Amino acid sequence: MKSIAILLFDHVEVLDFAGPFEVFSITGQRNVGEPFRVFTVAEKKSVAAKNNLIIQPTYLLDECPPCDIFLIPGGGGFYPDGKPFGTRYEMDNANLLMWVKARAAKAELVLSVCSGALILAKAGLLENKEATTHFMAVDLLKSIAPSTKVSPEKRWVDNGQVVLSAGVSAGIDMALYIVERLQGKQVAKEASRYMQYDYWEQKSE
Repeated sequence: MKSIAILLFDHVEVLDFAGPFEVFSITGQRNVGEPFRVFTVAEKKSVAAKNNLIIQPTYLLDECPPCDIFLIPGGGGFYPDGKPFGTRYEMDNANLLMWVKARAAKAELVLSVCSGALILAKAGLLENKEATTHFMAVDLLKSIAPSTKVSPEKRWVDNGQVVLSAGVSAGIDMALYIVERLQGKQVAKEASRYMQYDYWEQKSE
């Protein structure tokens, strides 16, 4: 059973993490495919997601068990006074970046949704790779990752170990693509059928 850690932080976009969490959690639950062990991890014991949804992560960063895959969602921006929040703040969080780099060195897959790409870029994981992100984060990603080919028109981008999706709902598509890549199309189709999520299925034909 592969384990998947999903990173949480204040102002995280809810569907960015909840969409992939749902995909990975229901995979293999109806006797088609192998289940994943999915859990959340954060720097503190309580996270206030977008619109103040309060979440208690499964593990703190320094308690997180080994994981085969980890996912960084997006969410955030800048206050009127220019102060950053969400990914724009976390991309300069030295403790978090250290954790990301250490996990990436051992992970089978590193995933991002939306502006989670900013954190991957600041961790040095997008150098000379292709990336996509939310359309509102494109210019910032280009400025902090000049060697990265940014393709905002793509729903997801697969670099091998590092796979990124565009904004918010695109994370569901990317997660189903990862299920297909790891376990085959029929397993991914079963997960999408359970979710009654036809959009991905239509795109994958």
